[in-house]
Amino acid sequence: MPNLIQVQNASKIYGGGLIKRSDATIAVDKVTFTLSDEYPTITAIAGESGSGKTTLSLLMMGQISPDAGQVLYRGRDIAKLNNEERTIMRREVQPIYQDPYAAYNPFYRVDHVLQMPIKRFRLARTKAEATRVIENSMEMVGLRPAETLGRFPHQLSGGQRQRLMVARALLCKPQVIMADEPVSMVDASLRATILASLRKLNSELGISIIYITHDLTTAYQIAENIIIMYSGCVVESGAVNQVIRSPKHPYTKLLISSIPLPDKSKKWGGQEADETQNKGRKSTGCRFANRCPVAMDICWKEKPPLYTTDPDRAVACFRYDDSPVMESLDVAAVFSRKGKAQPGATQ
Repeated sequence: MPNLIQVQNASKIYGGGLIKRSDATIAVDKVTFTLSDEYPTITAIAGESGSGKTTLSLLMMGQISPDAGQVLYRGRDIAKLNNEERTIMRREVQPIYQDPYAAYNPFYRVDHVLQMPIKRFRLARTKAEATRVIENSMEMVGLRPAETLGRFPHQLSGGQRQRLMVARALLCKPQVIMADEPVSMVDASLRATILASLRKLNSELGISIIYITHDLTTAYQIAENIIIMYSGCVVESGAVNQVIRSPKHPYTKLLISSIPLPDKSKKWGGQEADETQNKGRKSTGCRFANRCPVAMDICWKEKPPLYTTDPDRAVACFRYDDSPVMESLDVAAVFSRKGKAQPGATQ
C-alpha cells in the first residue's frame, strides 16, 4: 500500500534570483519524510521561527512546489496529479491555520465556511443532510450549532472561530489534518479544548495530525512523535517522551532549556549555546555549527545525516556517527507501533 504522503529529498528556496544567489534562503533543505496511511499518528513538527516547519507543511499539502526533490501523495507526484486526483487530495489533506480570523470573510456569516466544502466536495445530497452533517461536526469539536450558526466572525471568540476551522476540516472526512500553530492565537483556557478536539479526531476517527508549533509544551501535551527542525533541516526526531525528556541534539537541548519553570532562577535541562563564540563564521556543513557549544571540525565541513541512535530516535549529529544512518524518516517505522507511544502529558 502506498504511503499517504512522502517527501523525497525535497528542498525549497526563497529569494536570491539569478544574480544574488547568496541572498537566497533555504527554507527546506533535502528533507525526506514519510507519513504512513496504515497508522494514524499525531506528529509534531517543532522549531523556532524560520526553521522551515510551515514551508514543509505547504509542500506536503501541494500548495507550493519543491525546487528539488518530490512530494508524493499515495505514490503519485503531487505536481502531476490530474484534476480528479487533486480534488481528492484537497479533501483528504485539510489545513488548520494559525490565525482563525484571517480564514473568514467578515461580510459572510460563519455558516459560509462550513457550507463551501459541502458544495465543493459534494458531501451531502440534500439541504437537510448538509445541515445534519454540519451540526454533527460542530458538536464533535464542542460547539453548539444553535449558539454559533448565523453569526458573523467578529461575534465569536477566537477559540470558537478556531474550533469552527476544525469542524470545517472534519466535514471533509480527511485522512490527515495539517494544524499550523492552531492554538498560538487563543487564550490559555481554550488551548486544552482545541488540543483535546484534535486528539479526539485522531483516536476516534483515525485521522493523522501534523501539529506544527514552536511551543514544545503543547507538542509534549498532544503529540506521540516529534520532529525538530532547524534552518530547514531535520535535526532530531522520535517519540515525544524520549525527545523532550532526554534530548540528544544540541539544538533540541537549547529549545528544552528555554522552557520556563516556576522557579525563574532555574531552567529545565539542556545546555545553552554560546552564540558569540563562532558568530560570523560560516558553515558549509551543519547549519547549527556556529551556535553549537560542542561543534567539531567535521561539523563545519559536512552536513550530518540522520543517525538511528535508538529504535525510536534519530539524530543529525556527528557525535552519534557510530550508529546506522537512516535513509528515510518514516513515522510508522521509526516510532514503533508495538506499544503506541502516548502524548507526554498523559504519562
